[in-house]
Amino acid sequence: MKEKTIKELAVDLTVEATFACDQIKGKTVFTNQLLRSCSSIGANAHEAKYAQSKADFISKLEIALKECYETEYWLELLYKIGALDPMRYSELNEMCGTIRRKLIASVTTAKKN
Repeated sequence: MKEKTIKELAVDLTVEATFACDQIKGKTVFTNQLLRSCSSIGANAHEAKYAQSKADFISKLEIALKECYETEYWLELLYKIGALDPMRYSELNEMCGTIRRKLIASVTTAKKN
């Protein structure tokens, strides 16, 4: 079985986060922020594929990484205010962590080469 790309993983995360946010009522300020940062991970990873230079490629991946960290923040906040149940939080946070680790590895490799 082929390993998923960062963009594919980010799309999966965004889909799952969207479903979770649809269930959260009265916290639209936070859910909107989560969905913005979450969807930006995949968008920047996709843009990196068409980068104009190595520096542009690295920059796009670093932006995706920053958005990934932001996504983890919003997930934690929603969990701590009781808007996300522990199981859903764990699932989404784990997905985000997988993406973060792949982004870090990709940025590190790109900088070495």
